Amino acid sequence: MPITEGVVEVKHKDGWAQICDLGWTPKNSRVVCGMMGFPHERKVNKSFYKHLKKRAAEKSPKAKVTKSAGRRQTAKPKANPKSKPSNSGKRLYAERQKNNFQLHSVACTGTEVHLAACPLEFNKGNSTSSCQGGMPVVVSCVPGPQFTHNAATKKKMKTTSTVRLKAGAKLGEGRVEVLKNTEWGTVCDDRWTLLSASVVCREMGFGSAKEALTGARMGQGMGPIHMNEVQCVGQEKSIWNCPFKNITSEDCQHMEDAAVRCNTPYMALENSIRITGGRTRYEGRVEVLDTASNGTQSWGLICGEGWGTMEGMVVCQQLGLGYVNHGMQETWYWDSSNVTDMILSGVKCTGNEMSLSHCQHHKTVSCQKAAAKFAAGVICSETASDLVLNAPLVQQSVYIEDRPLHMLYCAAEEDCLSQSASKANWPYGHRRLLRFSSQIHNIGRADFRPKAGRHSWVWHACHGHYHSMDIFTHYDLLNANGSKVAEGHKASFCLEDTECHEGVSKRYECANFGEQGITVGCWDLYRHDIDCQWIDITDIKPGNYILQVVINPNFEVAESDFTNNAMKCNCKYDGHRIWLHHCHVGDSFSEEAEKRFEKYPGQLNNQIS
Repeated sequence: MPITEGVVEVKHKDGWAQICDLGWTPKNSRVVCGMMGFPHERKVNKSFYKHLKKRAAEKSPKAKVTKSAGRRQTAKPKANPKSKPSNSGKRLYAERQKNNFQLHSVACTGTEVHLAACPLEFNKGNSTSSCQGGMPVVVSCVPGPQFTHNAATKKKMKTTSTVRLKAGAKLGEGRVEVLKNTEWGTVCDDRWTLLSASVVCREMGFGSAKEALTGARMGQGMGPIHMNEVQCVGQEKSIWNCPFKNITSEDCQHMEDAAVRCNTPYMALENSIRITGGRTRYEGRVEVLDTASNGTQSWGLICGEGWGTMEGMVVCQQLGLGYVNHGMQETWYWDSSNVTDMILSGVKCTGNEMSLSHCQHHKTVSCQKAAAKFAAGVICSETASDLVLNAPLVQQSVYIEDRPLHMLYCAAEEDCLSQSASKANWPYGHRRLLRFSSQIHNIGRADFRPKAGRHSWVWHACHGHYHSMDIFTHYDLLNANGSKVAEGHKASFCLEDTECHEGVSKRYECANFGEQGITVGCWDLYRHDIDCQWIDITDIKPGNYILQVVINPNFEVAESDFTNNAMKCNCKYDGHRIWLHHCHVGDSFSEEAEKRFEKYPGQLNNQIS
């Protein structure tokens, strides 16, 4: 847990200096707490600190000042006002008997993002005697719910449910999205400032903003843009309390989506993990710090079995190295240290953990390939791709086709039909297919490239091209219980740029064994009339279902955001015709709207309200 209370020290020349607390206000504390990654300040029990000071002075009247360069501003232990003065508490004030006051008369308004932006005065002459009747400033901060273990406190401090950050490389950064009329949308960057960004950061349970990013620096969103020209003064509890303009499509586009980087509490998480042996600091074998029962520490390796993108994502974020590019299960080519012991296995992460130690793992190490060359590794990157499906196009293009079996030999070879097709009387009869178009956009900040090199791509003579990924999308029809009633998983026939936004050039084309991928700002279109762009519903009875499409379902290729990879639609099939409605990307609705979608009773007719 982060340190939330202590003496405030500011970097001064080669050491650290203190601030005189005469005239110090809660507004000043708010600014300091914001810098340290905390949303709010709270009152300090000054009498406790005065008592400690008095006791320490009696014991050590001639204590010397100790200044340590590189310490954080609140790097003093939190004291418990209800306990007796501890040895550490005595030392804290023994070290401060010869105070080094360099600042006084600090007068923040509370909206500043840094103490340096506040009016203040520097001491002249003898700084040790320039705070008569005062003492060093002590600040106590309230951590956000992400940084507290106490369940009751977490519940009391619940963060906003109408603002979120998406596609950031670590906790406390991302594209700003706001909830309006049960649908999430982005914020346009016109007049986007640190003041407005800080309101968002504090609302999310972080400190003030380090950066207010413009120009879709955290990737472009999809769907509506809800706000433009947001002009917060800095004191608002929510961005929704700030003046803003509702916009039209002419005013703003997603290439102008606003983002933030917030101050977050220092947790020293990077000290318990490292990567070694890589060509750059962004890649290498993962090593974790292990503390034995006798207190000795040593570095050890992680078993590569089951290691993948999600686990690599946590490592890269923990080390501050951005997004994961690859999670490696073999690292013999990065063997550069004397570390050979495998001390961790069975690591399973969701991708949201702050530290690898928060992920699931075996209680005792169990690794079939225990040699060091099979240790886990990562390649990190400052940017990542982000794929998302165009949901409205699926809804607009859906239809049913009864396709003769003699036209489906290629599709059968590609496993694009249900199992019952193998028992059909080929080439007579037909299969009933639910067909639709898929338009897959790359809204991230790096091109989407298949993990496998072109030397391992598989040639499919039937369709006359190479497959660069085993499975690129899952197409499923689910019943009300979420069970699959029909599925049509589909390999990526070929990843290429079908079309791009204005000013973006195509880079990938499948023809002539070309490079495969999807460029940032481009999309790959699988038209409804190409082979395997369907779900075989021959055996499905009439009823109400959910159509689900999941892109990159096995997380084979790293992305900045996996929560937008699934798309769902309510589906009504009457035995002759089919209707889709409420098609949406997985995280584009509010929780309440998503629950209504899941509990939807189904259509009684073909009138969609």
